[in-house]
Amino acid sequence: GVTRLLLTRIPFFKEIIVSSFSCDSCSWANTEIQSAGRIQEQGVCYTLAVTSRQDMNREVVKTDCASARIPELDFEIPAFSQKGVLTTIEGIIDRAVAGLEQDQPTRRAMDKEVARKIDEFIGKLRQLKEVNSPFTFILDDPSGNSFVENPQAPQRDEALVVTHYRRSPQQSAMLGLEVDARPLDTAEDLRDEVLQFNTNCPECNAPASTNMKLVQIPHFKEVIIMATNCDSCGHRTNEVKSGGAIEAQGTRITLRITDPSDMTRDILKSETCSVEIPELEFELGMGALGGKFTTLEGLLKDIRDLVEKNPFTLGDSSMPSRTGKLQEFIGKLQDVKGKSQAHFIMDDPAGNSYLQNVYAPEEDPELSVQRYQRSFEQNEELGLNDMKTEGYEPEGASGR
Repeated sequence: GVTRLLLTRIPFFKEIIVSSFSCDSCSWANTEIQSAGRIQEQGVCYTLAVTSRQDMNREVVKTDCASARIPELDFEIPAFSQKGVLTTIEGIIDRAVAGLEQDQPTRRAMDKEVARKIDEFIGKLRQLKEVNSPFTFILDDPSGNSFVENPQAPQRDEALVVTHYRRSPQQSAMLGLEVDARPLDTAEDLRDEVLQFNTNCPECNAPASTNMKLVQIPHFKEVIIMATNCDSCGHRTNEVKSGGAIEAQGTRITLRITDPSDMTRDILKSETCSVEIPELEFELGMGALGGKFTTLEGLLKDIRDLVEKNPFTLGDSSMPSRTGKLQEFIGKLQDVKGKSQAHFIMDDPAGNSYLQNVYAPEEDPELSVQRYQRSFEQNEELGLNDMKTEGYEPEGASGR
């Protein structure tokens, strides 16, 4: 016979090798697929809610180490029981039916009861192809090289849930990988991983998910960035938390804005940081806007939105005299972005805010960073006056 090999790329996935064998004597033909890439860092699990005949036509890449399940029938195709294949959902069901029917004549002769039960199960599998009732198709691949088509790509598919997970030592051994003895969930692991946890949308209270990532800011420290996206109402929000402790001294950062390029400087504004622009007689108090990791232009835009979207400042409840002053302020704020010079001051008693030095590691002539001792009132606001970190154990505790 003849075997043909084709290296091809599946859109929104990766490269694979398709091998096809055909025999001219007996007309037997067979196709297999192999991943053209390496084993991925994480395993992948695709969960598809099949509700229509169109879903049966979705392309599926199933490697030989992947398992397929249909929970409604308590049916599973174990890993390494079939060769890798490029097919459809319907093709996987047909392949399972063909495998079950292969030894049915022998079973009918040896054990009619077992053969009858398998015939009933084959009938249930064939009924799935008609999609008279919805069912769930789960494809689990520890190697991360399997794939279920998303017809709406690059948009999100509501019927398809893709979950990436860390392989267990048993799964790594099954794939022939060396099991890493290093403990899991160390700080080094968290730097390379996006954590996800379930929450509710702050706008419509619908179930949503929040992504959390540990990021190292150059010439500064680690921060935790959290982002929430709501699929129901489209609300999006992000927040930044300091990944370290409160510094021994407060920080006062002053930037003299002289050029439009200053608007691209990165800014980390913590929850405890206040912002001041003396030329505009403007001050943003501690806690307003929350923690943010953005650019100077992005922070000024957030300040403008905070003013414009407040119904008591520019809405129906505002006073005409106040509205005129705020409109004038918004115009001056817009000029700061490139027309007029101004000083931008960030005062953070906790010392956890940052403004990018574009000349780093050299000195920035337009940027000054001043360290200062916090006052009693500032320590009180941060909760440090009543915080005891040394000698808090009661006497005799060490002897227990």
